[in-house]
Amino acid sequence: MACENKMKSVKVVAELPNLKAVPSNYSVDHHHNSSPAIDSIDDSLPVVDFSLLSSEDPHQHSKAIQDLGRACEQWGFFMVVNHGIAESLMKELIGVANEFFLMPEEDKWRYKGQQVFDPIKYGTSFNYTSKETTFYWRDYLKLSVHPDFHSPHQPKNFRELIWEYCEKCRKVTKMLLSGISESLGLEEELMRKSLDLDSGFEIFTNGKYKSVLHRAVVKKVPRISIGIANCPAMNATVRPAASPLIQNERLPPLYLPMKYSEYVEKQQTKPLDGKSSLDQIKIKLKQT
Repeated sequence: MACENKMKSVKVVAELPNLKAVPSNYSVDHHHNSSPAIDSIDDSLPVVDFSLLSSEDPHQHSKAIQDLGRACEQWGFFMVVNHGIAESLMKELIGVANEFFLMPEEDKWRYKGQQVFDPIKYGTSFNYTSKETTFYWRDYLKLSVHPDFHSPHQPKNFRELIWEYCEKCRKVTKMLLSGISESLGLEEELMRKSLDLDSGFEIFTNGKYKSVLHRAVVKKVPRISIGIANCPAMNATVRPAASPLIQNERLPPLYLPMKYSEYVEKQQTKPLDGKSSLDQIKIKLKQT
């Protein structure tokens, strides 16, 4: 099967013999750089000890919940340690993912996505469409692994390793979400139940917890990142949680309710522009 896609993968562009610099159509301005500079903040990233989060010792558990809530409110991300997922499994997964991106172009483009909700999508930049004028310096493989599992059959052992890793990550995620609910003063399982996460493929905290831009520094060596998005069910309506996150005029809702599938379609069919999809559903509050 010949490669029918007109777009070139970043791998192909990076390997061009006469390439001296990143092409201009991959250059993004920095007007969205609203995060504090690294040298202006504490140089120690927030760490959540998973073993303490799941501890039966009330003091240790309480401290872990406080650390988790502080990380979500002040940073919007954190590093999890002692999560129980073997380092050997993670190394194997990185290795086999690298094998996928080293496959011939025509073999990878077999998985080119045609629709927003295709369960397997290979592509480049951000969007599955070609509407972008400024492209992102990355190639990607997106898989829907829950509630139904989808994966390419090559390279060898790819499906098996993805399945094992995702199943272990889901267990860690469930505990983290319970901890986040608890840190917000909500019922421990409220987030999982209200967003139907068991059928899933945050607005939810009404802006109390940060939503940060995902960014990476381009270097002269290949970089592989494996991210697992734990999402609501496609038919779930996502809205800010009730009390104590909404308290009438004192703490009004900041986001409009929206079915998650509509949000995904909005995000995936327009050029990436910071957090524009999230900004579009913010409620414009009356100035007092």
